Amino acid sequence: MTPDSIVRITEHVADWQLANPSKHALTDWTQGAGSAGMMALAGISPSTRYRDAERAVGEATHWQLGPRIYHGDDHCIGQTYAELYFLYHEKQMITPLRERLDLILSTPSKVQSLNFKRTAGDPTENWSWCDSLFMGPPTWVRLYSATGDARYLDFAVKNWKRTSDYLYDKDEHLYFRDSTYFDRREANGRKVFWSRGNGWVMAGLARTIPFVPADDPERPFLIRQFSEMAAKVITCQQPDGLWRASLLDPASYPLKETSGSGFYVYALAWGINQGILDRATYWPSVASGWNALTACVNPDGKLTHVQPIGADPRKFAEDSTEVYGVGAFLLAGSEMYRACGGSVPKMVPEAGIEPATKGL
Repeated sequence: MTPDSIVRITEHVADWQLANPSKHALTDWTQGAGSAGMMALAGISPSTRYRDAERAVGEATHWQLGPRIYHGDDHCIGQTYAELYFLYHEKQMITPLRERLDLILSTPSKVQSLNFKRTAGDPTENWSWCDSLFMGPPTWVRLYSATGDARYLDFAVKNWKRTSDYLYDKDEHLYFRDSTYFDRREANGRKVFWSRGNGWVMAGLARTIPFVPADDPERPFLIRQFSEMAAKVITCQQPDGLWRASLLDPASYPLKETSGSGFYVYALAWGINQGILDRATYWPSVASGWNALTACVNPDGKLTHVQPIGADPRKFAEDSTEVYGVGAFLLAGSEMYRACGGSVPKMVPEAGIEPATKGL
């Protein structure tokens, strides 16, 4: 593993995805996750084509989010709009995003419950499923960084904690996908903890924590949860370096799975790079995971073994791919590049810096 080899394989996978675009709407959460990876690759690649491709997405959508006002999935693409704004400082890139989040702040959803089993309103108007912690909070904290408006940060952290209080298993240090899984069990009797679901959470932490100021009283909570999950996740890694669709019952789902695995490699490598995780402890897991991920890339650049859209562990075809799996792979590559000594200018600001444009 060298910085150059990591750039080459991530570009190869990204180029395949650009040549074989997803059929999902450009503002769909699947595309939002893929775009997050493309922007991460833009930070390590000497080519501008990945950044240009994402700018083209924003121009094609007129910088709009998905149609559902409160649904976290429809906010995910906003992460990319904000990151492009950090680069180009063009107000129109985040104007619709700010209008949407301001609407949510001024007119909160009337749905209060996170419980999927209740019928009084749609619980997905809140961050009521673990995937939403990747979709929503990283968007809100990026808008905070772009504008300096602390309301966006406060909303993100407050609602992260609300979801954590409901879905985080404090014994296993893993997240249930949603409330319908509290009482379900795998074939071996263990609780059901979905690999990609927990990958969404760990990647969401890695994409949220950098924007929470060092003196914020809630930052230690987020770092502690990240560390707890990291310690648990490496115990679920399989001998071949990947994770299976079910974290606690891998024998029932023996097929390799690259979307959850990609998010784990990304988050764990990020934790090492940030000094949150001990390199001696976690690097063997990260290196093994990255090597196993690259082995799932076909000669033409197609990433395989991606579990299709779902909500829990499932069996699927080995050649399955999806744009969110590619996004996870590209995110992982960007942190592996840094972990292996690659040096790049910082494209995305972090907490504590001046807002990208004062008085926006």
